Amino acid sequence: MHEGSDHPHQNNPPTPQPSGNPSSPPSDPSPAPPSTSSTTFDTLSDEELVQHARKGSLEAFETLMRRYEDRVYQLAVRILHDVHEAEDVTQQTFLNILEHLDDFRGDSSFAGWLFRIATNAALKVLRKRRGLDTITWDEETRDEERHETLASFKPTRIAPWQRSPEELVQNRELLELLEKALAELDEKHRIVFLLRDVEGLSIKETAEALGISEANVKVRLLRARLQLRERLSQWLETPHFA
Repeated sequence: MHEGSDHPHQNNPPTPQPSGNPSSPPSDPSPAPPSTSSTTFDTLSDEELVQHARKGSLEAFETLMRRYEDRVYQLAVRILHDVHEAEDVTQQTFLNILEHLDDFRGDSSFAGWLFRIATNAALKVLRKRRGLDTITWDEETRDEERHETLASFKPTRIAPWQRSPEELVQNRELLELLEKALAELDEKHRIVFLLRDVEGLSIKETAEALGISEANVKVRLLRARLQLRERLSQWLETPHFA
């Protein structure tokens, strides 16, 4: 009888044999690929965010809004001089951006495209406020390019700038005076100055935003700068600012 010769260990699993270096700890499973977080979105360029937003990422679009909404609002305030209308323009600008993301071809910067839409929205409010169908930018442009030269504006009083622009902008009182002087500029000069010198658009982007030539942008910009400097001269000459 070989009853005791049945395989007594047949129900026990075999002891696994170690492989490789026995002192090596077991490897962790491969981590899942990280999801795109808000922090990651903050590091992306405008154009990359646009691509994500086109694919349906609301977070990418919200990142663009956070990046630019204050600048759009400040631009609208300086054009319209009305905070409530500026809020409406800001909201309408981003609604337009959301609806027309597919129209952004990347020929210019996203910022240039955005501020062009914001400027048009603000000008639309001005037209409505004045009861006009259009603002005659084209007619003014043709007249300026035909008759106006840089020498046609001759400031009567220009003070020497005794401090660098960086030092001047740190003076809160002077900044308030600058805002006041900016508000006193003609609309066509003020808007060009805001787009080019405040928002940092290129000459080409400013021209595209306003539908005028690059040469005309340069003329208006220089006139705006000279007029601002003339308006500020009486304060820049005082010992308080010297």
